[in-house]
Amino acid sequence: MFLSFKATTRIPDLRVIFILRFFASAAFAQKPIAKPITIRVDASQTVAPLNPVWSYFGYDEPNYTYAKDGSKLIRELAALSRTPVHIRTHHLLTTGDGTPALKFGSTNAYTQDAIGNPIYDWTIVDKILETYLRAGAEPFVEIGFMPQALSSRPEPYVPVWKPGEKFDRYYLGWSYPPASYPKWAELIFQLVKHCAEKYGAAEAASWNWEVWNEPNISYWHGTPQEYDELYDYTAAAVKRALPAARVGGPASTGPANPKAAAFLRQFLEHCASGRNEATGATGSPLDFISFHAKGRPEVVDQHVRMGISQELQDVSHGFDIVRSFPKFRSLPIVLSEADPEGCAACPARVYPPNAYRNGTLYPAYTAAAMKALLQLAARDHMNLEGMLTWAFEFEGQPYFAGFRSLATRGIDKPILNLFRMTGRMSGDRIQVESQGAVSLDSLLAGGVPARPDIDALAARSAHKVSVLVWNYQDDDVPAPAIDIDLIFSGLPQNARGLLLTHYRIDREHGNAFTVWQRMGSPQNPSARAYSKLEAAGQLQLLAPPRRMSSLAGPANLRFSLPSQGISLLELKW
Repeated sequence: MFLSFKATTRIPDLRVIFILRFFASAAFAQKPIAKPITIRVDASQTVAPLNPVWSYFGYDEPNYTYAKDGSKLIRELAALSRTPVHIRTHHLLTTGDGTPALKFGSTNAYTQDAIGNPIYDWTIVDKILETYLRAGAEPFVEIGFMPQALSSRPEPYVPVWKPGEKFDRYYLGWSYPPASYPKWAELIFQLVKHCAEKYGAAEAASWNWEVWNEPNISYWHGTPQEYDELYDYTAAAVKRALPAARVGGPASTGPANPKAAAFLRQFLEHCASGRNEATGATGSPLDFISFHAKGRPEVVDQHVRMGISQELQDVSHGFDIVRSFPKFRSLPIVLSEADPEGCAACPARVYPPNAYRNGTLYPAYTAAAMKALLQLAARDHMNLEGMLTWAFEFEGQPYFAGFRSLATRGIDKPILNLFRMTGRMSGDRIQVESQGAVSLDSLLAGGVPARPDIDALAARSAHKVSVLVWNYQDDDVPAPAIDIDLIFSGLPQNARGLLLTHYRIDREHGNAFTVWQRMGSPQNPSARAYSKLEAAGQLQLLAPPRRMSSLAGPANLRFSLPSQGISLLELKW
């Protein structure tokens, strides 16, 4: 097959030349650098099955789940792809009346009467889980936090925090160990039993049940050994209620930090050979391992510089620790938070390094990190099951307020279109070679400071090849577009009726933020303007799809890709 401007053994079909010129002329009008970057995709060379690691999402505020814009976003997330989307939230067991707040929420699942008898109320928990399930998403159940009636330090309990303030009054009674581990275990037993009865044992057993969140920092005001004890009691209660359930942890954060690495290591040692405080047996059940990885953006010379190397180093160190335990080397690993930095509710107006969030830098970073994580997992022979994006929406906040979110007031941001792109990819990963790729070692050592990372991730299914291409750099500064020569080979000889489709995220495509800015950044857009913003937030084509003839030889497509731009090209037959 042959779709090329370049000379070969056969003259190209004129219709194909027209199509390629159409794609090139439709690209973002920015002067490209002189030398094109060649990316070669060999559809005949399978690398591995394409694991949809991107289909995991989470957020701090559980009560946004069933709010107007929250439930809309849940439906959009569930519709991203044919594979299940997994959704995790904090505060599923926190005491309160269900009023949402930044970095807080509650379900009032557990209270006690005057003499200490338990009272279980699953009303709000069910509203959350049912919102996921009705949409077709799958709960990723984070078991936490501590109900006030069970907390070993119940007062003060409700956080006092807003962006810009210190966190000294945030991690309060809900972050403490239980006053009674047996009572905590009975709460978890009743929760899992309820879910199995209400939603079906097979359904509930398919969920991940994760014990707590980031117990190596202030989310847990106990020792590592007290967390191990909490894990023992929790895991035993989950298995008692539903033996087939998948339970795991510890959801610790930052394994590149020596103290965090020590926490993860001691937890795995405990699960492998420690005394189980709940059962008296040796070890504790562990069906998956979770930990968190975060980047570290900063402001340099009055612009944002991303910190992708920090996120990748966290993952690399975490993999090293897991690999040192032969018993756990093959277990699924879920990065149950994997993000450019650590506080979704900290807006850019207060935290300037977070200014990457509204535009295309966020999806370009995520695309580059995604491939690097897959490469790390392959290099280290790790079973990477998911990289969870900790971003959702902030109900009722100003438009494009600079939170780390997928949508704002019901308007989708460019980052969500990256996941729409990846959701269209399926089958097996296939070989990609890019002249402009930054090596994995370089990404780990220092990120992308000097030249852009021009790279791709490609997959082949029965009748389609998909190629995700990005032009990413750490520094959020103007940079020229780059011409890409995308060369396909290894396509089936009998392919007929070829259809080329090119999706794009850049300033002009799939980007409601730039449209909103051109409107004058309205905080009360008219109904007509809102509809225009909704449409601008959807995944868009760079040009209309085009049919082409089946030809022999390699297929070559040239297009221009702006800085921080992402393309998804699909070739169907």
